[in-house]
Amino acid sequence: MKIIAFGGSNSQHSINKHLATYAAGLFENAQVEVLDLNDYAMPLFSVDLEKEIGQHEIAKAFLKKMEGADILVVSLAENNGNYSAAFKNIFDWSSRIVKDVFQQKPMLLLATSPGARGGASVLEIANNALPRYGAQIKATFSLPAFNANFNLEENKISNAELDKELRDTIKSSF
Repeated sequence: MKIIAFGGSNSQHSINKHLATYAAGLFENAQVEVLDLNDYAMPLFSVDLEKEIGQHEIAKAFLKKMEGADILVVSLAENNGNYSAAFKNIFDWSSRIVKDVFQQKPMLLLATSPGARGGASVLEIANNALPRYGAQIKATFSLPAFNANFNLEENKISNAELDKELRDTIKSSF
């Protein structure tokens, strides 16, 4: 089983990339590849630019990664209550090539933030929107107060209750 995981942020210290990496590692007998959105940086999408340069090769490469996955583990950063610009840009470029960006792959959809809501706003937006673009969302999980509930040195959830919740979610949904 091949898992593609990524955090929906271009921060070099993305807490969502940490969460996605940890969650992907909880799947048994899986080969995990963690993507870095910095490897998929493109100019800001516009129909004018698309008309000028056509379908962007980097977006094609991102779609190829989605195609090769059996399961997607995506943890979205929340910027002002919505997707990060980095995620939205790769999503926009890709959706112009293939509407079903996530290609009907089973998805574990996650979010975290330093705040108590744990990215709940972006999680709600994505849970409603991404299925229209081929995401088969099997489960969602929000990790509140990342800095208090995640140990960066050990790269794992440090709150036993939240860790058990994530593990149980994965076990019952996949």
